[in-house]
Amino acid sequence: MKYSIKMLSVALTMFATNAMAQGVDLSGRYQCVQLCRAGFQLAPAYVTQNGWNLNVVDEAGDSSRAWVDWPGHIWLPNWNEGAIYSADGVTIHFDRGRIWQRAVEVEPLPPPPRNPPQKRAKKQARLPRG
Repeated sequence: MKYSIKMLSVALTMFATNAMAQGVDLSGRYQCVQLCRAGFQLAPAYVTQNGWNLNVVDEAGDSSRAWVDWPGHIWLPNWNEGAIYSADGVTIHFDRGRIWQRAVEVEPLPPPPRNPPQKRAKKQARLPRG
């Protein structure tokens, strides 16, 4: 009996660990692509995630705390709105129809190499002809 309880607790621990490891990191910059607030089409929005808790700033600068209330769904109490997010964390679709997509982070190109200054050849002194 003791052996089966220990095995059950080990199995549950492994299941819980695997379930937590499958979470999605929603932290990052997003762009509003549908039903954005007036004048803010493609404006950036930001999500910062710490475990199941999130801080969200929309494209107009309004913020709300949020939390994952079940995998695949977040709740934002300041906006009285929920949202579902894709399994890869690329898209957040709010209950009222607004959609955010993760902004593609483009690495800036490195500056072109500078040409090293050319060394000038020294002029040789000319001997007077005579």
